[in-house]
Amino acid sequence: MAIIEARGLSRTFKSRGRTVEAVRGVDLTVTDGEIVGFLGPNGAGKTTTLRMLTTLLRPTAGTATVAGADLLKDPATVRRRIGYVAQAMGATQGGTDPNCLVREELGIQAELYRLDPAEAARRRELLIKQLELTGLDDRLVKTLSGGQRRRLDIALGLVHSPRLVFLDEPSTGLDPQSRSHLWDHIRGLRGELGTTVFLTTHYLEEADALCDRILVIDNGEIIATGAPEELKRRISGDVITLSVSGDPAAAGALLAVEPGVRESSVDGDSLRLTVEHGEEALPGMLRTLDSQGIRLQSIRLARPSLDDVFLTLTGRSLREDAPEPAQPVAAGH
Repeated sequence: MAIIEARGLSRTFKSRGRTVEAVRGVDLTVTDGEIVGFLGPNGAGKTTTLRMLTTLLRPTAGTATVAGADLLKDPATVRRRIGYVAQAMGATQGGTDPNCLVREELGIQAELYRLDPAEAARRRELLIKQLELTGLDDRLVKTLSGGQRRRLDIALGLVHSPRLVFLDEPSTGLDPQSRSHLWDHIRGLRGELGTTVFLTTHYLEEADALCDRILVIDNGEIIATGAPEELKRRISGDVITLSVSGDPAAAGALLAVEPGVRESSVDGDSLRLTVEHGEEALPGMLRTLDSQGIRLQSIRLARPSLDDVFLTLTGRSLREDAPEPAQPVAAGH
């Protein structure tokens, strides 16, 4: 069952007397129980789309149903049914009051959603356990580490038991250890709490590790969708690099007509081939070289990365837009 269904979602802005199309007819579907990554370069329309889906910005055109409610006709119900964790501004900043106790922050959030005291207490204890905040509930928010603060942000977005939670750059500013730890908790949102997760991220390894499916947006339009492995195979292909005796260009001419070969190029003494399903293509290539008396000196098979996918789709690396890595002092669980 779809928990997000958007059709023709668009948003235009007026800027210096001209109309800017930030989002141009986005169609997307998110199924109940998925972890979906929403990726795109800066200025691609990612943030605008996220703000529309979370009712923070009204679409100029199009329709959408989010968590079973009409985005345009009933935004209040959408807000009651979703969780939204905004992007942190740094490893020690987030959507919390630094001078509140952790349990006070969770209690205030529960009151905002009009949870009765018993339910609020139950949810607080569940989330403290689920997000490993045990022993921190009587500490001031400002004393938490970056990783602890980010987990509290997520807990605040889950107090009212939403079926769907939006995570905007959830691990920005965290050191690698804290980021990896947070990934385990995001997986647990779906695995243990049954929550659908829609996240944006600049960290390609994060999308690869967490997401069942990825949506890529560029120039205000969805340009690709699929599971991470599917996108790598379909858009970038595997790369086989060969070093052979004799002329690599001659070997390239022979192998360029092999099934599944998309392109070939010579780099010095090496031959580089982009192929579909490299492990399946290799045996045929080796037989072809052997039949022509061409001796193989070395061979390497490389799987494509999501950055290769972005480079192919948009002509730029998403890493160019990635936030600066966190400083070691931000470490902590």
